[in-house]
Order: sequence, then C-alpha cells, then structure tokens
Amino acid sequence: MTDKLRVTVWNENRHEKTDADVQAVYPEGIHNAIAGFLKRAGFSVQTATLDEPEHGLTEAVLDQTDVLIWWGHMAHGEVDDAIVDRVQNYILNGMGLIALHSAHFSKIFKRMMGTTCNLRWRQIGEKERIWTVAVGHPITKGVGQFFELPHAEMYGEFFDIPEPDVLVFISWFAGGDVFRSGCCWQRGFGRVFYFAPGHETYPIYEDENVQHVIINACHWAAVHERPASQFGHVPEPLERL
Repeated sequence: MTDKLRVTVWNENRHEKTDADVQAVYPEGIHNAIAGFLKRAGFSVQTATLDEPEHGLTEAVLDQTDVLIWWGHMAHGEVDDAIVDRVQNYILNGMGLIALHSAHFSKIFKRMMGTTCNLRWRQIGEKERIWTVAVGHPITKGVGQFFELPHAEMYGEFFDIPEPDVLVFISWFAGGDVFRSGCCWQRGFGRVFYFAPGHETYPIYEDENVQHVIINACHWAAVHERPASQFGHVPEPLERL
C-alpha cells in the first residue's frame, strides 16, 4: 500500500442526471461530494460511474484501490455480473468495501452477504438518531455516544443480512423504527462496512459526523498486509507416515 490511502468512490450517477431535487443537493454528483471530503482528509481519491466503460472499474483502477466506496439506487440491475465478479475477487484478496445507504441492494453487497439484504423503509423525512454501540471500535473514534440527522429516509428491521462480525451503529427514527445502520464483516482477506445514512435528496454527506464515520471506515477497511497463505495440493505431509 502506498503512503496515501487510495479510495475509489463509485456511484451509478443516474439520479443526478434526471431528478431536479437530487441535482439541487448534489449538483456535481454524490460521488464528487464524497470524494471532496475524502481528498480534504488526505486520501488519494478517484471516482467511477456506471456509464463509463467497465463501469469505471477496470483492473487498472482496482489495482490502485485500497478501499472501494459504493453508492447505487435505481440501476443495480445494470451492473454487469462480470464486473461484480471482478470486484468480489479484489475484496476477497484484501480490498476494502464500504456500501452506503441504498447500496444494500447492490449486486456486490448482496454477493458478499449471500442474502437478500432486504429491509423496511419509509420516506417522510423524519429525524434519525445514530447510536454508537461498538465503543472503542476504530470506525467510532471521535464520533461520540450518538449524533442526529434532522431529515432522513427510514430504514427499518428486519434487515436480511448475516449477523455482523461487529455491530457498530444502531439508528432510531422519530417514527419509532430502529435499524442496524453500521455493520462490519470480514470476507476472505477483505473488510466490508455497511453504513446506512445517505439518501439522495438530503445533504447527509455534508454532515460532519457522517463524513467522520466514512473517513474512519476507510482507514479501517483499507488493504492490510496479507498474511502468507498456501492453497491447493500439498504433496508432502508434515509428519512422517
């Protein structure tokens, strides 16, 4: 890994082209909004979008990626399965994945989870309170006991995911629902973090606490030194037979 942590921010970039409400909040696209605060945090950042050749996720790009951030919503099915295979292979070999908000339904997140990743939702702009439950975890460093978003899309239980290795955050919504909104898993040699806040018509990625969590998550999920491992046929037994 280079001295600067290398992050690729992927966004389908469709709402921003067609929806005036989204354009008003993220005129340069959600990917550039996220890339902006990551660059200010000192990371080396590149972006990729759905309509680029190979969805912008060529082997050359992934070779220069320590952490891949994924945001998608309306075009999950348009992601080519061959690219999903490629990204999965990079994750299993050590690249980090951070899936944001509606990326719970992305092909790559469902592939890594092995479940439907379905949930309950409601869009009326209610308050969300995000509680830290994994005190001392690297992703929670500097976050505090909780923080609030004044307007958010409700995601609620049951959330059809495998039991997280670490449950980092739980959200409570003003309508009464709760949700496992920050979850960590190890997959092969790679680390996966799901973080729920981030609806496209609210300026959630401008919130300092949300930015702080994503920055921490990049450090946590980054490629770590891969331990030596041996696979395949072993012709000689360790002990004399």
